[in-house]
Amino acid sequence: SWGTALANVLAKNDQEVLIYGINPVEIDDINHNHMNQRFFGETLLNEKVKGTSVFEDILDSDVFLLGVPSGAIESVCHQLNANLNKPVYIINVAKGFHPVSHKYLMDVIEETIDPKFLKAVISLIGPSHAEEVVEDQLTAVNAVSKDLEAATLVQNLFSNDTFRVYTNDDVIGSQIGVAVKNIIALASGVASGLGYGDNTRAALITRGLAEMSRYGVKFGGRFETFLGLCGVGDLVVTATSVHSRNFQAGYAVAKAGSADDFNKNNQVTVEGVMAAKIVYEEALKHNIEMPITEQVYQVFYENKDPKEAIYELMTRELKHENFKK
Repeated sequence: SWGTALANVLAKNDQEVLIYGINPVEIDDINHNHMNQRFFGETLLNEKVKGTSVFEDILDSDVFLLGVPSGAIESVCHQLNANLNKPVYIINVAKGFHPVSHKYLMDVIEETIDPKFLKAVISLIGPSHAEEVVEDQLTAVNAVSKDLEAATLVQNLFSNDTFRVYTNDDVIGSQIGVAVKNIIALASGVASGLGYGDNTRAALITRGLAEMSRYGVKFGGRFETFLGLCGVGDLVVTATSVHSRNFQAGYAVAKAGSADDFNKNNQVTVEGVMAAKIVYEEALKHNIEMPITEQVYQVFYENKDPKEAIYELMTRELKHENFKK
């Protein structure tokens, strides 16, 4: 869905864009109906958006955008690396960590692609739902890279009157922000599923921002990054919207009374579930206080009753509000 929406942005900007996908039904829908009905119903795409199910068709490209889940980044990069024949720019749009090594996704890409084939890695991330971007809703995101020239290239490729891109060079803080917000969005969905309203959501977002910044600064991110698009911006949109798969997952788990059915039957990518495990484990290892993350982990991995999780958050030891850098 996100790959299609971003291809639509590029086509609007008169860029030559080709989507590679493994589902021939979706590719046929894009090419013949100018739609991706699996994700966007009958919303029409720009007619310049084309698709292919032949991997070799995309190899002449100068810029590759990886619109795949975090767990698939490494395998897709191996496939690319085996077929590239020139240096390219690679754009990541996934939000999470490597499921085994816990590494940042930009590091995974850099370590998997041979340096002779890699000009730069850029993450295009921030508060954005594909369902709104494909309809030209006003959106602002970050192009994040250690190479600001490469970030500026991506900024210029994507920016237009409805899609605005800012550059950012805090690759650690930005990647942590957009991953941790998914965990808080799970908690927000749980709270909504239990019948709690705006007061609860505001508290979760605010204290979730405290957790996110505490964790991010510990690993080298800049505090101000968490007050920007990859921090509070992405947190707000993901923790409040029905478009968010993480919010929907939390909501469904609360309605069911446990995560048991979700864990057995879920068929869609919910990045926050894997992120909760990774961040919880890293926080324990580095002695970082992450009470919301801890409760989300226990709900999804230890089958804790969501009501009990909320109760424990509300009855923790009383303290002074702490928002340290």
